[in-house]
Amino acid sequence: MLNNTITIPQTFKVTHEQFQQIAAVNRDLRLERTATGELIVMPPTGSDTGKRNQDVSGQLWQWNRQTKLGVVFDSSTGFQLPNGADRSPDASWVKLERWQTLTPKQQEGFAPLCPDFVVELRSKSDHLEPLREKMREYMANRGCLGWLIDRKNKKVEMYRQNQDVEILDNPSTLSGEDVLPGIVLDLTDVW
Repeated sequence: MLNNTITIPQTFKVTHEQFQQIAAVNRDLRLERTATGELIVMPPTGSDTGKRNQDVSGQLWQWNRQTKLGVVFDSSTGFQLPNGADRSPDASWVKLERWQTLTPKQQEGFAPLCPDFVVELRSKSDHLEPLREKMREYMANRGCLGWLIDRKNKKVEMYRQNQDVEILDNPSTLSGEDVLPGIVLDLTDVW
């Protein structure tokens, strides 16, 4: 019987190319890579968090299907950010004109860009500070709008490029502002 356990030393660093190879042969693992090359193995979400994440992704997909303004991605999609990190937000969106500038090969792999819009949904096992660091990283790499949805505390941290973080207490909806014009995310089933 094979042992499917993976143990990674804390100081283990990988290049983007090595990361792509590791991800390709470990499709069942949720992996990310920091800008300094540290490999991050994340546990899968619980069913409840997955259900709520799908609600957010579904609303984003439905809005985009109607507007056709961009491309929506789920939590299994990896992006190579300009700083070199390989990240996978819980939900994301890229403006159509930015997406179309990529070659078919770039679109097929880890797209070499930061999404215009990202969502991170905090699960029970997530610590807030690493999620906040990721959100700041997205904004520093050309992200325009990000929502860190903290179900535990019923708060949403709104991230915008070159602006202070805005914290909303128990909002029932979220607006996509000028980044996602016309979308109003209903948080009823997310809380």
